[in-house]
Amino acid sequence: MSLDLQKGLGLLIALLPETILAVWAMALLLVAAWTHKDPRALRRIGWVSLAGIGVAFLAVAWLWTAHPRLEGLPTSVAVDPFRWAVDAIILLGAGFAVLLSIGYLEREGILIPEYYVLMLLATVGMMLLAGGEDLFVLFLGLELMSVSSYVLAGIDRRREASAEAALKYFLLGAFASAFLLYGIALVYGATGSTKLGFIGFQVQSLQLATHPMLLAGLALLLVGFGFKVAAVPFHMWTPDVYDGAPTPVTAFMAAATKAAAFAALIRVLLRAVPLLHDTWSPVVWWLAAATMVVGNLVALNQKSLKRMLAYSSIAHAGYLLTALVSGSVGGAAAFLYYLLFYTLMTIGAFAVLVYKGRDGERTVTADDLAGLAESHPWLALFMTICLLSLLGFPGTAGFIGKWYILTSAIGSGYALLATIMVLASVVSAGYYLPVIMAMYMKPRLHAEVHADVSVPRVMRGVLTAVAVALVVFGVWPSGLLKTARAGARGFLPDEVVPISQGVPAAPK
Repeated sequence: MSLDLQKGLGLLIALLPETILAVWAMALLLVAAWTHKDPRALRRIGWVSLAGIGVAFLAVAWLWTAHPRLEGLPTSVAVDPFRWAVDAIILLGAGFAVLLSIGYLEREGILIPEYYVLMLLATVGMMLLAGGEDLFVLFLGLELMSVSSYVLAGIDRRREASAEAALKYFLLGAFASAFLLYGIALVYGATGSTKLGFIGFQVQSLQLATHPMLLAGLALLLVGFGFKVAAVPFHMWTPDVYDGAPTPVTAFMAAATKAAAFAALIRVLLRAVPLLHDTWSPVVWWLAAATMVVGNLVALNQKSLKRMLAYSSIAHAGYLLTALVSGSVGGAAAFLYYLLFYTLMTIGAFAVLVYKGRDGERTVTADDLAGLAESHPWLALFMTICLLSLLGFPGTAGFIGKWYILTSAIGSGYALLATIMVLASVVSAGYYLPVIMAMYMKPRLHAEVHADVSVPRVMRGVLTAVAVALVVFGVWPSGLLKTARAGARGFLPDEVVPISQGVPAAPK
């Protein structure tokens, strides 16, 4: 299938998933205006939102299998397997978060139908962020995602912690957006364009690798993206925001938001400034090392499971940065593979908190899960699989993902960073394993302690599928690894070799 993005029809087809979700959200907004404070209507809106995400997922699958090719000059939207893969991951995370929200909002008294509209709009922003080939498209997607997320974080207006989370997220997010926008202005001033492909061409043809304005713009872009992916030292907002937001929103931000921001970052680095690899790779190296070390060490000291998972997500941002530092096809493939299972196991762990906790789940500790395996063995087994996969235990998809990242880092000459990643993963056992030990080795405080834990039938099926996927792809990962490699190769031009070598290969 050939697409001409200079024509309206071609651009509409290229943006079909985002268009579907945006129209769906606008229709839901009209419905929500008439259904305030009606729990049954709120549930219906949740299911309709999930249907919209499903239709958008089918559109992504159709575009992915149709292998569209661009005619004419490239425009502001990417049409490649990397975009479809990240879009699929974002939609999986969004669908999972919507499923968690159905029932949760009613239980917690958050009777706000616009919640689902905001979640769909945030998803549209994430997909634009992941598929933008122009810095302004990336910025528009980032702002749509961010503004929706600010409101979602503070949507539980009865709790001070939720309002505090929204305020902190908004203030620090505004500073990060300013850094990003100023960086875009400097990059435009140095290269004369905001299109990623043309920026790369200008850097090579005009020999701008040492241009001070371009380097300053790239530095500001890294600061802005560093905030969005919660990399140290731009992570300070993460624990408080994740802790104060409703748990389904926390899961949504920890997985889907991070996936979109990382996808935009890797697209900027590998499309716009690949020839500056020697300049930006040391920065990404230190960001990755600091993020892994700080995230894991601080997580050790957390009593609340929600804050522990927040710092765990910071540590995993370091693992994903390790995949990016090589600037290679193998690193991009490792990023895609690990991103998929990071999304599943992170939202899965938060799902157990949703069904175990109450009042925002801020006070749930490992001791509160004591004896869960005795009263709810299936739920304890699911939580165990998610935590072991987050740890990188052999036989889980998390282990294969981390192994793939380590292989790409070592193969590109970053053995020290790979060593730091291994040691950081070992440290993470200090906060994952005590939760498992509490579920299986500690007695219940009393017979009725887990009596209020109830998982809906649909959600039981979804969680079972997630657990099976984490185990199956931890044992037989080859098929999905091939898909990840194909997505990464489709993202990079045919004439480009692993960028860490810095020398174009001969055309095929």
